[in-house]
Amino acid sequence: MKDNKLIAEFMGMTYGDPNDNSVMIQMTPQGNEVVPIESMKYHSSWDWLMPVVEEIESYERYDVNILQYGTIIIGSQIELVNNVANISFDKKIDHTYDAVVKFIKQYNFINNQNQ
Repeated sequence: MKDNKLIAEFMGMTYGDPNDNSVMIQMTPQGNEVVPIESMKYHSSWDWLMPVVEEIESYERYDVNILQYGTIIIGSQIELVNNVANISFDKKIDHTYDAVVKFIKQYNFINNQNQ
């Protein structure tokens, strides 16, 4: 999934080799870990996706509400992402992943404009 790379960058992963876009480097307490992009499971594993939700919420002004039929991300009392009624999803992880990707794109756009 192409948006896994976007999420990995948001989570602080970097490319180990500028000529090789197939792997990224994740810093861990044990040292750097090489992670092939194809092996990333943000789109299918809560173990991968929930740390991203927690990262978003660690920025004090954002709150992620995972509901049965959609995910809402609120910032400073304003809904930034609301896909509850807009899209039909089969699983919570699908709409949560979609909301996270939308949030990161908005977050990156805002931060790029402020630089």
